[in-house]
Amino acid sequence: MAEFLATPFGTFLLILGQCLLITVCILVALAFLMYGDRKIWAAVQMRRGPNVVGPFGLLQSFADFLKYIVKEIVVPAGADKTVYFLAPMLSFILPVIAWAVIPFNDGWAISDINVAVLYIFAVSSLEVYGVIMGGWASNSKYPFLGSLRSAAQMISYEVSIGLIIIGVIISTGSMNFGDIVNAQKTDYGLLGWYWLPHFPMLFLFFISALAETNRPPFDLPEAESELVAGYQVEYSSTPFLLFMIGELMAVVLMCALVSLLFLGGWLSPIPGLPDGVLWLVGKMVACFFVFSMVKAIVPRYRYDQLMRIGWKVFLPLSLFWVVLVAFLAKFEVFGAFWARFTMGG
Repeated sequence: MAEFLATPFGTFLLILGQCLLITVCILVALAFLMYGDRKIWAAVQMRRGPNVVGPFGLLQSFADFLKYIVKEIVVPAGADKTVYFLAPMLSFILPVIAWAVIPFNDGWAISDINVAVLYIFAVSSLEVYGVIMGGWASNSKYPFLGSLRSAAQMISYEVSIGLIIIGVIISTGSMNFGDIVNAQKTDYGLLGWYWLPHFPMLFLFFISALAETNRPPFDLPEAESELVAGYQVEYSSTPFLLFMIGELMAVVLMCALVSLLFLGGWLSPIPGLPDGVLWLVGKMVACFFVFSMVKAIVPRYRYDQLMRIGWKVFLPLSLFWVVLVAFLAKFEVFGAFWARFTMGG
């Protein structure tokens, strides 16, 4: 068996199996995360939420998936059909391939590359094209306006997210997610994670992730004065489902990034307890819970407020933090508190 896996065809089958395993696990997890999102929203509003399909309503997400799949696909008469169908596929595929460099445990990644952070930047930047293509291909003014708003929003907050991650990279001395997590492994448990030395940036990163993924209160492709769903308003059935799955998968990816960059990834919060994948999953679920609570309790921002915060508040603060962390790491203030690349000699 080992000899077969060492051949090119065996290596191809092994990588294909790993990709299918992670994709299936994430898609199944998305169904239950969507269920949890709806139940949390319902609990805040003091109502029941999904409770009919399956025990406690657990199969509601699968019923919704089936409903979208069997519906008729309605294509607008003036649409560019090639781009119209390419846009949801792109919006779905890009968040999926981003998981190739996400480690679930030490060494548990499909591709454990040294430039994993740059890979995530590249993939997240390309996601803008799916939004723009979806709005333009519909040949309708409302989707086109929604796509322009969404693209501007995503590009604006990618800048602050990038600068915040640069601060983490300066502290670690590496762009590999495994190195970033291992740099947070100290004798102090959760007090050694990056949420403490990079404490202000944890909140900026979380808010920027909300805007980057079009989550409430920054779901402004859906303008409150238009009562339409933004760039995907002309989509139905499976193409609409692909847009929604891609958006939710991007949210879960942001939860994974928060966990890896600031919350120690798969590291145990208490010294002495074994590390493992369950810690990472638990941290991702906790981050998703906060995402859901923000959706339920925070009122929607105006678009001009969103852009002003991104360019006039988050960008200067994150840029200042990069300069400050570079100074603190260079002169090793408080030893290895900000300069983790010095640990171990």
